[in-house]
Amino acid sequence: MSTSAFVLPVSLALHLITAAPPQNTATAPSQDPAPKSPATSSVKAAPPAVTKLSAAQQATAAKLVGPALAEGHAYARLAELTDGVGPRLSGSESAEAAVQWALRAFKEDGVRAWKEPVKVPHWVRGEEHGEILPSERTRGLPLALLALGGSAPTPPEGITAEVVEVNSLEELAALGDKVKGRIVFFNHTMAEASDYGRFAGLRGRGPAAAAKQGAVAALVRSLATASLRSPHTGSTRFDEGGPRLPAAAVSVEDALTLHRMLQGGAVKVRLVLGCSELPEADSSNVVAEVKGREKPDEVVLLGAHLDSWDVGTGAHDDGAGVVMVMEAARLIAKLPQAPRRTVRVVLFMNEENGLRGGRAYAEAHAKELPKHVAAIEMDAGGGRPLGVSLHAGPGGEALLRPWLTPLEGLGAARFLVGHATGADLSPMEPAHVPFVGVRVDSSRYFDVHHSMADTLDKVDPQDLSRSTAAVTWMAYALAEAPGTLARPTAPESDTPPPPKK
Repeated sequence: MSTSAFVLPVSLALHLITAAPPQNTATAPSQDPAPKSPATSSVKAAPPAVTKLSAAQQATAAKLVGPALAEGHAYARLAELTDGVGPRLSGSESAEAAVQWALRAFKEDGVRAWKEPVKVPHWVRGEEHGEILPSERTRGLPLALLALGGSAPTPPEGITAEVVEVNSLEELAALGDKVKGRIVFFNHTMAEASDYGRFAGLRGRGPAAAAKQGAVAALVRSLATASLRSPHTGSTRFDEGGPRLPAAAVSVEDALTLHRMLQGGAVKVRLVLGCSELPEADSSNVVAEVKGREKPDEVVLLGAHLDSWDVGTGAHDDGAGVVMVMEAARLIAKLPQAPRRTVRVVLFMNEENGLRGGRAYAEAHAKELPKHVAAIEMDAGGGRPLGVSLHAGPGGEALLRPWLTPLEGLGAARFLVGHATGADLSPMEPAHVPFVGVRVDSSRYFDVHHSMADTLDKVDPQDLSRSTAAVTWMAYALAEAPGTLARPTAPESDTPPPPKK
């Protein structure tokens, strides 16, 4: 199907740029992950007056926002990445193919780009299946599951053991030696996006804790807000040199079945996982930039992660973010005059199961970070834009408020309370880089997150184009504004959001 069927007519695009804001601009609190974890947010009351942009600035807004809305370029590029390259787990051939794809795309756009080396883990999924064994109460049932990234394999014949259910790490610790030789089943009640942070630790830290108490395997209810018996994977972390065990996510439906059956007595499960940890692989971040005309050493960074899980094709996580920031660079590069400061795009590698790309960038550019005047990370899906959040010193909203005007027609010309950082930006926090969040509607993000269902058809083209327009304009505004955001006095992690991965 042609992408032209999904884009906005130019007349409507230009109307959105210049339209007055609706009479009632209040919205429900954003459900977006920050980072990858929905943080509670609310709309801040707007001041009674807003300084207007100049005619020249409004004309520039039309040159950036209009094409982002009307051309459909971001969605077409997302199709190339998802349908063409496919899933992109770090260390895989597909991850390297994604790097080469990004370099070619930047070259086509006339944007200078290069690779920067990153050493990444190389975990391979292998075979995976499980079943509830027959008993006097049941004939036995298969389990829909996905191994967690970082999981150890089972023996070739699998592991068979009784299941013990827990609902928290504290409940696990209280069981002590009672979990020895058993499969620990981590259950929870995630129902909406804002629950993700409450329960992500069960997946991220639970299996390692169970291993230390002598468990032989772990099952975790998928972190999902919707399910058609579709398991959702994600990473789990084991201590260096500590005990490891096989760990898998089971679908919501199968988790509920396990819970019901455990109410009636003992349940045994057989689990077979063929995953393996190969030697670390050489990979790359992809970096591209449009040099500033007056202050090229001052950098506005736009980040997204190029890798994805090896299930689905990473359309929302994080193909949407990738094409948004790439499109921002393309459109800014086409302007007759570059903004004052440099706009730099970083496509990070290995966000999903290691964060190596974010760390590598922060280390390689440590001397430059004091000149990074703002950073935006897009890693919350391709939903419509909701507004802007800030982590900066005093005066940030006053500086940016006049520049929000072109976002009024998009419904995003407002400041939101909540985290503005992202996982790949977090290694920059010690340098006190100001963070700006272009927040998108992620209320349905965890329907498909880390699952086979994270495919192109789940991304709405018009929502993607609107958020692309918002990101493009905010990048330009930060690079062009006469002043810069004051640097925060403490990293945002001093009031940490729930864990992302």
